[in-house]
Amino acid sequence: MLNDFLAVSTLVSIWFSLLASLVTLYGATRFWLKHSKKVISITPLKHYPAITIVVPAHNEEVVIANTTKGILNLNYPASKVELLLYADNCQDKTAAEMRKTVDLPQYKYRNVQIIERRGSGGKAGVLKIAQGEYICVYDADALPEKNALYFLVKKVLENPQRYMATFGRNKTRNAKQNFLTKCINQEVIVSQRLQHVGVWNLFKIGRIPGTNFIINTEYVKKIGGWQSGALTEDTEISFRIMEDGYLIALAYNSEAFEQEPEHLRDYYYQRLRWAKGNYQVVMNNFKHLFDTSNWRVKLETFYLACTFFWFNLAVVLSDIIFFVDLGCIITRFFNPEIPIIFAMNSNILLMQLLLINWLLMILLYVIQINLALATQYGQATSDQIWLALVSYFTYSQLFIAISLQAVCSVIGDKVFKRDGTKWVKTKRFAD
Repeated sequence: MLNDFLAVSTLVSIWFSLLASLVTLYGATRFWLKHSKKVISITPLKHYPAITIVVPAHNEEVVIANTTKGILNLNYPASKVELLLYADNCQDKTAAEMRKTVDLPQYKYRNVQIIERRGSGGKAGVLKIAQGEYICVYDADALPEKNALYFLVKKVLENPQRYMATFGRNKTRNAKQNFLTKCINQEVIVSQRLQHVGVWNLFKIGRIPGTNFIINTEYVKKIGGWQSGALTEDTEISFRIMEDGYLIALAYNSEAFEQEPEHLRDYYYQRLRWAKGNYQVVMNNFKHLFDTSNWRVKLETFYLACTFFWFNLAVVLSDIIFFVDLGCIITRFFNPEIPIIFAMNSNILLMQLLLINWLLMILLYVIQINLALATQYGQATSDQIWLALVSYFTYSQLFIAISLQAVCSVIGDKVFKRDGTKWVKTKRFAD
């Protein structure tokens, strides 16, 4: 009876997970079918608001020079750009690399400040000196495409009273470095080209991604700025924007190239921090499912709660059933009397449905990746299909382990009153 209950629970949970993925996939497909035929032209904007670009950097001497040059070379009036370069608690030559770049002759008259900070860093505290109408954020490793800021501003100007922020897409800067970065590249493309696009197209729900976005300065000041110490401070501020009835608009043509971890350890700790932050955000906002918050806040809370709790638990149960039974089947070759623990002899149909579900999960995973790759020039190749299949059984399963550790860590932080905001620095590499 217990075996059948676990199997049915897993089955229904996976169905809901597949349905949610199909809805997002539908929204993204409809969006790209419409926009893939549009010719994008760079025409003068009616208004060029002043922009304060913020770059928080902690021990980023390897990448900060290229990022600074990319920002200073953006296709946006130089007189309208204020650049704040923050060297946060650096023990390397980050500040020196900043100065060397800013001192180049072509940037002699640009409005740039280099601030060396001690203590708390990040985006918290920026509001005291930001002069722009909008604040734009780029991570130290995020190299913006020349027109990235132009497209962000163009989108926000479509409805400045409603769009409190706009965000673009991020691409992998070192996608072909090794197997890990190739898998990360596929994940990023699916996230940026399907999930963000699909959710925005269907529900007008946007999520500030941490880099390559702009946000109204006056509004940020009004709500008290970024939450200092939050592991996913931009997800937290996204909820506040939606709670106030405003939108975070997608500027799908705005692109920035981020450097992803090239070693498993760096990847693990980066994603563990993200997962912990997302669990914290879900737990802090779970109350909105039962209060008078607007429907977008409720839908986003429900989606994240399902993704990080319900669907993850279903995958864990599914994996347990699969591997335990597989282990039992193998050991029966040596000892035929060993029972198959999750055998469903009383319900062959249920067993068949579980097998079909596992196959559907793999198929949908591969379809999502390849549809996302098809929307980006040069990405859809036969090698990517095989990589998607291999990554399902390797790379994507690593997220389960990260999620389990993250939720245990978040619960432990609350029970034992620990400081759970510790950041582990992601190692950078020269381009």
